[in-house]
Amino acid sequence: MTESAAGGLKTAVVCGGAGFLGSHLCDRLVADHRVICIDNFHTGRRRNVAHLSSRECLVLLEHDIVEPLSLAGENIDRIYNLASPASPVHYQSDPLRTVKTNVLGVLNLLELARHHNARFFQASTSEVYGDPLEHPQRESYWGNVNPVGVRSCYDEGKRCAETIVYDYRRQHDLEVRTVRIFNTYGPRMLADDGRVVSNFIVQALAGRDLTVYGQGTQTRSFCYVSDLIEGMVRCMEQEEFSEPINLGNPIEFTVSDLARQVIRLTGSASKLTYGALPEDDPKRRLPDITLAQRHLNWEPAVPLEDGLCRTVAWFREAGQA
Repeated sequence: MTESAAGGLKTAVVCGGAGFLGSHLCDRLVADHRVICIDNFHTGRRRNVAHLSSRECLVLLEHDIVEPLSLAGENIDRIYNLASPASPVHYQSDPLRTVKTNVLGVLNLLELARHHNARFFQASTSEVYGDPLEHPQRESYWGNVNPVGVRSCYDEGKRCAETIVYDYRRQHDLEVRTVRIFNTYGPRMLADDGRVVSNFIVQALAGRDLTVYGQGTQTRSFCYVSDLIEGMVRCMEQEEFSEPINLGNPIEFTVSDLARQVIRLTGSASKLTYGALPEDDPKRRLPDITLAQRHLNWEPAVPLEDGLCRTVAWFREAGQA
């Protein structure tokens, strides 16, 4: 069990805790933490944490982190910030809200962490690298981001969030941890989130042709959700390294390769169709995970085919297609 300095279970706040990643993090933390799961249910879903409702160590609060949060009477040890829409379909649907979540929301949570002297975890993103000119992407790379493009509400919002986090570390001596998350997939993805894995699975299970944007030669690295959550928890709990760390799969796949794997694993008769590449869509995306290997003793363990099989099975059982 993870005990606080005052004795008893440590209390961890998970913002965005009813989302895809947040709910899996709550699953992991309730084993040895008291968890306060906070979500405004913009993209999170109550069903993602419904199976935890009987656990006394989990508290579910509906709150938007754009508004200040006090949690009076609580002794908070850890704050995980995963509160932001993370797929282009969702973060572009209300770009100003996305910016506010990633700037005002982060400020509010850092103030909460400072008040409680809690360690703060920021879920950042590979999108801080934009359409990268360096390959693979190392944490020292400053990125190639369009500051006025349709993706900038998220890309620049997350870049600004990192700035704020490290200014709090320097100015207030706050303990912080940051991971830059590369493409992650698995159960509880939303069927309409517009991400390539969920898009392909939903289309294949419905017998529709799979929509590939561009020529399908753009690359991504796909990390199964359980691997990511393991890396996040290790990052939060390691004591010596507080600089941003990439978490993702260092194996590169083209989008067309992914589409063909999904067709094969679903047994679908779907074909590939091609559409225009979205504005500022990165052409190559691959993490250098040397720092994660060195400081967290972490690397992905679930092969893409195994993870896709689990994800396809979940979409079938959940009726998300």
